[in-house]
Amino acid sequence: MPKPRHSLISLEATPYYHCISRCVRRAFLCGKDRFTGKCFEHRRGWIEDRLLELSRSFAVEVCAYAVMSSHTHTVLYVDRELAQSWTLDEVVERWHGLFSGISLSHRYLRGDDLCEAELNKLREVAEVWRERLMSVSWFMRCLNEHIARRANAEDGCTGRFWEGRFKSQALLDEAALAACLAYVDLNPIRAGMADRPENSEYTSIKRRIEELKLTADTPQGKQDASPNPKLFPFVGNPRQDMPKGLPFVFTDYLELVDWTGRIVREDKRGSIAADTPPILQRLNIEPKAWLQMSSEFEIQFHHFVGHPEAVQKACSQLG
Repeated sequence: MPKPRHSLISLEATPYYHCISRCVRRAFLCGKDRFTGKCFEHRRGWIEDRLLELSRSFAVEVCAYAVMSSHTHTVLYVDRELAQSWTLDEVVERWHGLFSGISLSHRYLRGDDLCEAELNKLREVAEVWRERLMSVSWFMRCLNEHIARRANAEDGCTGRFWEGRFKSQALLDEAALAACLAYVDLNPIRAGMADRPENSEYTSIKRRIEELKLTADTPQGKQDASPNPKLFPFVGNPRQDMPKGLPFVFTDYLELVDWTGRIVREDKRGSIAADTPPILQRLNIEPKAWLQMSSEFEIQFHHFVGHPEAVQKACSQLG
């Protein structure tokens, strides 16, 4: 039986999660149906747009994604500190950006005078909303339900678009995070849908590379610190006063993805080690082990990904 979500997600263990959603019967409901010839490729754009849109309302950052023909991959970061810093106004406004809210919240935003009992009730409801706005489950619900309704409306039908619940994997350390990011970004290459990362449509790596090109052409002093402000930024290797972001140098990560992608495409797994990117040396991962992790991530790991000590700690925290 599937495990309950609360036994798989613990922000005390890690804020990083890899989520996978598959279409019903794994049919080509987002790409081209080879039987009918009908193309649903535009739905991949729906998913990409909705994913990035949700990150503006939730305290959940998008680290990586790949929208395939029959399934989606997302790597998410839950920013609990940000959610807990929101004022009552911010919580209500963010919730209203997704849902209709309640009469008290609408009156509050209009500036109507609320008695103390009404304010207390609104604060109580807002705390529930705050928890949901930093929930991986609610984020994925808002993503998948929106796409399912839109696709069913286009097809003039009802019923399921996605297979049951989404699958989630907790990424417990830097090695797990790096392997999962590369696994997601290289999905189209492994599937034969693209020949290089910059040509991989509807992926985070393509979006980051395009934004990097744009910022490179921007006058000095006006560049954004992140290659793409809508995605969780790369902020460099761990150090004191570390800002929020992915703990890798972006150029190192690009080199790693390119190196891994070449080996996967050429079917020379584990045979090229002389030019091993420095990120693997810092994470103390052997090239052969890295290639197995980054190409068989879902097969090699189930609910928790990390070194044995990190997995034991997470299991203890979750009981």
